[in-house]
Amino acid sequence: MDKQSVCVLGGGSFGTALANIMAQNGHQVSQWMRNEQQVEEINLTGLNSRYLPNAPLHRELLATSNLESAIRASDTIFVSIPSKSFEQVVERIRPLLTPQKLLISTTKGFNPSRFELMSDILRRNGVTERIGVLSGPNLAKEIAAGQLTGSVIASADEGVRDTVIELLKSKTFRVYENEDATGVELAGALKNIYAIVCGLAKALKVGENTMAMIMTRSLAEMSRFAVHFGANPMTFLGLAGMGDLIATCTSPLSRNHRVGFALGSGKKLEDAVAEIGEVAEGVNTLKMVVDEAQKHGLYMPLAAGLYKLIFENASLESLIGSLMTGEQKWDVEFATAGE
Repeated sequence: MDKQSVCVLGGGSFGTALANIMAQNGHQVSQWMRNEQQVEEINLTGLNSRYLPNAPLHRELLATSNLESAIRASDTIFVSIPSKSFEQVVERIRPLLTPQKLLISTTKGFNPSRFELMSDILRRNGVTERIGVLSGPNLAKEIAAGQLTGSVIASADEGVRDTVIELLKSKTFRVYENEDATGVELAGALKNIYAIVCGLAKALKVGENTMAMIMTRSLAEMSRFAVHFGANPMTFLGLAGMGDLIATCTSPLSRNHRVGFALGSGKKLEDAVAEIGEVAEGVNTLKMVVDEAQKHGLYMPLAAGLYKLIFENASLESLIGSLMTGEQKWDVEFATAGE
């Protein structure tokens, strides 16, 4: 692949890990961030000590606080901005876009102000339609450490998929492709809810049978919800679905898992959030998803039970009871549709 000009928006751990891979692959990579001290540190020392303290960065990776020059010089733009600031940053870059530029979201979650995915925000730019979503079981510290990792680029545009695969392919990072951007993106957002449930179950010291049932029924709820909004249920058998769910539900590195563990240990939500230092994405996602499920008559007993436990002071027993006494009888409902 010819040398490409790439910009990564955001100074967090995942954006930094991606930027480093592409710089190692010989591409011209700029990483934009607001924090001038962070920019200076990366450019002078080759370290992002706040987010990836033990990962030396490639010398050709250039950090910058000049958004305009970074966007204008780039063929492909990875938007690795937290969901709460995502829309604001996309509004800022809109005047700088051209129809040829690729926009790739790596952010998992919904617009905090309404039921809207990050790719929906990107599509409103009105200039380029070349949009994709990158998602999967991608813990940034493991990527930076060279642990073998798989991810998924989802887009209806074959050229977008091919470009991202070429930009990011390495001996330790493998990118697979999918046309179902809706399914891939919903999987990345929804799994945060069930990571809280699994963290809670871990604190209760449940058995492996129980954990297996919770994770499998979580996957069923996720796919049921996503299919209603146009996703392909088969997407949830891949890395973006089952893969990311497993990683997030079993990893103590996950903020959502840690919130659940704190809740299962008897702490209140406010105390759990204070302990971790920020609200886990799954808490905000839970409110939005339960509201949408009720609007559309979607059966999601685990999500509904967790909502009642967190926001309505329901008991743990009621959450467990909702799983064991619910009305759903099919194991894999999309395999038995119409019977």
